Amino acid sequence: MRDLYPGYDVLAKRHTPSWNEQTREVIDRRLTIARSDHRFFTEEEWATLCAICERIVPQRAEKQGFVPVAALVDNKLHTDDREGYRDAHLPKMQEAWRRGIAALNDEAQARCGAPFHELAGAEQDELLSAAACGELKCAGWKGMPSDAFFHRRVLSDVVSAYYSHPTAWNEIGWGGPASPRGYVRMDFNRRDAWEAAEAYPGHEEQARQENLRAGR
Repeated sequence: MRDLYPGYDVLAKRHTPSWNEQTREVIDRRLTIARSDHRFFTEEEWATLCAICERIVPQRAEKQGFVPVAALVDNKLHTDDREGYRDAHLPKMQEAWRRGIAALNDEAQARCGAPFHELAGAEQDELLSAAACGELKCAGWKGMPSDAFFHRRVLSDVVSAYYSHPTAWNEIGWGGPASPRGYVRMDFNRRDAWEAAEAYPGHEEQARQENLRAGR
């Protein structure tokens, strides 16, 4: 995969008018979360969560930076940082995750004779696909629909965690919260000078130079 935004580093905006103090504080807290940090999940639950995250948002080992997705999800649950609403088919966020992980392990044991994190990737994908379709119904779910758990908790929490991190922002050329500077040029094919420039084939060096200037 080619680098769409060469030379771009959203953290270069830290001391520019693009970010205010509140933005810096929030992002700094996220950057302190290490890949192995977990305080909410047990060791067995943690292994399952890590396996789930690797299937939902696989990350290339050779790419620059790593988003600690599982640790970010764990931190959300540890701090009980809820959205303020939930699907009526699901219990509260923390209970939904504990129940869902336990049920996935029960399903994995019943089908493959091993816990979820020990299965091959194809077997994990098969179980997650079955959950997404609402086909998993073992007693461990305790009445919680597997499709609601997958779409409203797993998919939502894991993907949101990934794209909450500056490493992911660099991949998609996003400048992060634009407060107080804001964005001005909102039309198609227009961008502000502090936004990332996409590298079109044959114009990679031009984009690199523009992206180095975007952090000013």
